[in-house]
Amino acid sequence: MKKITQIGPAAMVAAAFIGPGTVTTATLSGAGYGYTLLWAVLFSTLATILLQEMAARLGVAGQMGLGEAIRSKISSPWARIVAFGLVLAAILGGNMAYEAGNLTGAVLGFNQWQWHIGLMRFSPLLLLIGLIAFLLLYSGRYRTIERFLVLLVGTMSIVFFASALLLSPDWGEILKGLFLPALPEKSLLVVVGLIGTTIVPYNLFLHASTASKRWQDPAQLRAARWDTVISVSVGGLITMAIVITAAAALHSTGQTVENAGDLARQLQPLLGDWAPTFLALGFLAAGLSSSITAPLAAAFATAGVLGWPADLRSGRFRLIWMIVLCVGIVFALIGFKPILVILFAQVANGMLLPVIVGFLLWVMNDRKLLGKHINTTTLNILGLVVLLVALGLGMKGVITALF
Repeated sequence: MKKITQIGPAAMVAAAFIGPGTVTTATLSGAGYGYTLLWAVLFSTLATILLQEMAARLGVAGQMGLGEAIRSKISSPWARIVAFGLVLAAILGGNMAYEAGNLTGAVLGFNQWQWHIGLMRFSPLLLLIGLIAFLLLYSGRYRTIERFLVLLVGTMSIVFFASALLLSPDWGEILKGLFLPALPEKSLLVVVGLIGTTIVPYNLFLHASTASKRWQDPAQLRAARWDTVISVSVGGLITMAIVITAAAALHSTGQTVENAGDLARQLQPLLGDWAPTFLALGFLAAGLSSSITAPLAAAFATAGVLGWPADLRSGRFRLIWMIVLCVGIVFALIGFKPILVILFAQVANGMLLPVIVGFLLWVMNDRKLLGKHINTTTLNILGLVVLLVALGLGMKGVITALF
């Protein structure tokens, strides 16, 4: 029971990466390629555990966020401008695009509650989600935000695990997809998306900052590691459950999938009239959780690199997340097609990942900052493998997308 109560900061990470991007990309993976790409989810989950453990260790042992650590490592003014510009463009700018996708994806299962007025889309539910995110973040109560996100992760677990199990999937094919990597024709961008939607750069900033607030003693590193392994593993299993559900329900039909809402409609004849509403609840939880964490992570990253206090009640901290949230709401109301907004953000995320991982590995080898808690040689090698794989997939993804 004590270990369960230790779950917190990493659950926020899981809540962040199980968003509409995950739901959409996992649905496309299962519908288009069956169980074949489950290995990419497994790799992503293990890589995320590795990197997020480093971020949590930085927060607990170094008592600072990743943005602050990068700032402390770079002394050259020109190098700071380049590094900070890259972080701000990738995290602050990227999270605005993510936020539009988060809010749009959250209402995928509730199209009947939306009305179009010219170019604008009026969605009371979308505005309500934005209001809930605003009120939670404005409260400045870290533990309240944390507990609410843990609740949303629990909701997603119930919805997507139940959906996968009720479809009686082929477990032999599932094991084959997990442990025998394959890359079917035209599947590369989906693989990049699966990796990009799980190993999220802004989560490294979010986790380091929130872990430093939850634990202040390096003796508590064991609790932080437990939190990371359990929470990220649950997040990975949720992604797998979505792939499995889509594979079992859609792969053999050959129908074109536009968004995860198609999955909900396809489940109705298989699981009954309640299925679309049940799955819509999962989409809502995914969108709401990410609509809270994306602005929060952007605020932590921006405050860290600019040397501002990472205080949830600070005026400048609040200004950052307000900008991200409000821009996301406006873009979502304009009515971008969810599949385009979300997939673009995920692929871009995969391109930016190697740079942020490189920053993290650099910081995690600073003995002055972390003392005996620096990376071991094994962790550095594994981190380098993740960096190279992400870099290779990212380059291939760009080439495939352009040519």
